[in-house]
Amino acid sequence: MGESHQIRAAQLTDAAEIARLTIELGYPVSIKEISSRLPTLLSSVNHFVAVAAGRDSQLLGWALVEHRLLLESGDKAELTGLVVCPSARRTGVGKALVSAVEQWAAKQGLSSICVRSNITRSESHPFYRGLGYIRKKTQHFYEKQLFSR
Repeated sequence: MGESHQIRAAQLTDAAEIARLTIELGYPVSIKEISSRLPTLLSSVNHFVAVAAGRDSQLLGWALVEHRLLLESGDKAELTGLVVCPSARRTGVGKALVSAVEQWAAKQGLSSICVRSNITRSESHPFYRGLGYIRKKTQHFYEKQLFSR
């Protein structure tokens, strides 16, 4: 039946587990980096970080949603991050995390939510479609380094 889990708001003490999950997804990040970013996100009225807590305080996943205001399209919610550990995939953890961020967005008065999914993450595409998300466009992503850290 899958692992049991509880969806809750993230806490500062979740930083190490959030870092572990983020690294599993392929993003090199340190606990120190997560620990420095998390307080800002947790105190922001425009962000919500949800986590799926499993047994023994281990996190099974996390999701981050942002309230964005765009000139061309107005207010919207964007699911900017979703990570579920491999052992918890297809157990309802991802669906529960998405539901939590959708509920947060609705409470903010936001009528829609969007998510961007890398074309290389082919397993995520049917997941989002199955939750009622509709692909609106395919785009290129450009980045320019302004300075080195």
